[in-house]
Amino acid sequence: MIVYLSITNHGYGHAVRLATVAAKLKEIEPNIVLILATTAPHWLLQSYIQSDFIYRYRAFDIGVIQSDSLNMDLVATKEKLKAIEKKQESIITSEANFLKTNRVQLVIGDIPPLVSLIAQKAELPCWMMGNFGWDFIYQPWGEDFQGSVEWIKRCYSQADHLLRLPFHEQMSSFKSITDFGLTRGEPRYAIEDLRETFNLVQPKERTILFTFGGLGVEAMPYQTLEKFPQWQFITFDRLAPQMENLRVILDPKYRPVDFMPLCARVISKPGYSSFAEALALEVPIATLGRVGFAETPLLVEGIQNYSQHQIINNQEFFKGNWQFLLDSPKAALSNQKLAIDGSQEIAKVILEKLG
Repeated sequence: MIVYLSITNHGYGHAVRLATVAAKLKEIEPNIVLILATTAPHWLLQSYIQSDFIYRYRAFDIGVIQSDSLNMDLVATKEKLKAIEKKQESIITSEANFLKTNRVQLVIGDIPPLVSLIAQKAELPCWMMGNFGWDFIYQPWGEDFQGSVEWIKRCYSQADHLLRLPFHEQMSSFKSITDFGLTRGEPRYAIEDLRETFNLVQPKERTILFTFGGLGVEAMPYQTLEKFPQWQFITFDRLAPQMENLRVILDPKYRPVDFMPLCARVISKPGYSSFAEALALEVPIATLGRVGFAETPLLVEGIQNYSQHQIINNQEFFKGNWQFLLDSPKAALSNQKLAIDGSQEIAKVILEKLG
């Protein structure tokens, strides 16, 4: 069994959630061959897939060009998107030849539009996975992006099937859709071992995890932590300052999900993978806003419905007014629970498809 998994060139979240599926594929069928085509760093994928896979450094889309996890550059995004559209024929031909040469049997994409045309050229089935399409993101950005929106819709319409995740838009360009639960990684270290290794001395009620994805937050107001000397903060930001009550996690074998069980809250920007992992572990989520990104309202509505939550005012946060830390999170609006078995169930249907 040989599966090709292509990951959108945007942040870490898409890579994380497809890696959780890849890990379950290996867990169920150890002999499966996985080819991951992505620009996400190898160490990130390896932190989720703790067995062998083939790493192919390729980018088939742009996502959104950003200076950090909150700020977008639409001009640069448009330029790079147009460049890919112009080169699409050579990209399709080259990668389709790779698929044929390596006897790939199934193509999975999260969720680069061009991958459906690559699979079609190689005469292979193509399944997509996600909670939004890039047409949905670009649609509100005006006339300059409308040509790209239509191109993306045409690409998506050529996919054979969509594995749709929670917090989703309609994704109507896809002709066949199956809904799944949350995809997620699972903690793999004992809480007491983490406490000892990283000298985490404060109780859970005063332990906070920052997780802002691969790009981080450029103007993160770390100086505000001095107002909370009896609290413990954890970050994966390699540029974070040394502070008495801040633990900076640098070892790539650790992931944010590993620390979530010992935290009272996760402070994040709107992002599917962080939200999914915190929600599955029933850790309250405090989120900043993200202006201009169409997925944001879907994610915020999702945590309001299914998680204990707080919606943080960005201006107050960056000014250092963190009253939200002293306030209790709000209860979920819905009594229903989201399924949290998406990674495993998607892996099962992939294996069924391969026979």
